[in-house]
Amino acid sequence: MSKLPTGPENAGVNSFGHSASISTMQSITAAQVAARLDSYKPIGKRNISDVRRTFCLFVTFDLLFVGLLWIIELNVDGGIIHSLKNEVINYKFKNSYFDIFLLAVFRFFMLVFAYALCRLRHWWVIAVTTAVTSAFLIAKVIISKLLAEGTAFAYLLPIISFILAWIETWFLDFKVLPQEAKDENNVFTISDFSEQAPLILPGPISDGQFYSPPESVVGSEEEDDSEYPVH
Repeated sequence: MSKLPTGPENAGVNSFGHSASISTMQSITAAQVAARLDSYKPIGKRNISDVRRTFCLFVTFDLLFVGLLWIIELNVDGGIIHSLKNEVINYKFKNSYFDIFLLAVFRFFMLVFAYALCRLRHWWVIAVTTAVTSAFLIAKVIISKLLAEGTAFAYLLPIISFILAWIETWFLDFKVLPQEAKDENNVFTISDFSEQAPLILPGPISDGQFYSPPESVVGSEEEDDSEYPVH
């Protein structure tokens, strides 16, 4: 019959098992912290955040959508070539939609340069583009003679441009910048936790820190009684 480990032997087994569990806990905690830090990398250390990439994609949609509407308008009024000559070469503020398309190009280059290439984290650039767009479109609607023609594009292009410009402003101010600030705070929090984690978890434990009393083996008392009978 095999005997259970007793005395120093039992203490060594318990100490080894506890040390192994502590080492496993430390490795798991370090792996979790590294994974969280990787998911919350700062903006400067990765290409671009997901929410900022969505914003740039919407800015590109703004340009393409307004350009598509302008091309459809050119094709409606007597063909593209003839309409291009009237609206681009013989440009007149009161009778052309070409400036609305240029306004979309202006927004695209300003916003992509500021928030995609330079990765600016302030709202002043989009405030300028939205203010210029709003002022220009209001002046266009008041001065232009296109509304008198009664065509659908006379109403559609200014309204669509105005709405898209303000959606971009809302998305940047209420989605992009707050989300990136939240991600940055998460990085600082997890970094502090990763620095404090080695202090919280105890280090390797020596064999002498734990002692378990020797366990009695089944039948030992009977053997002692048989060896030393009581008279």
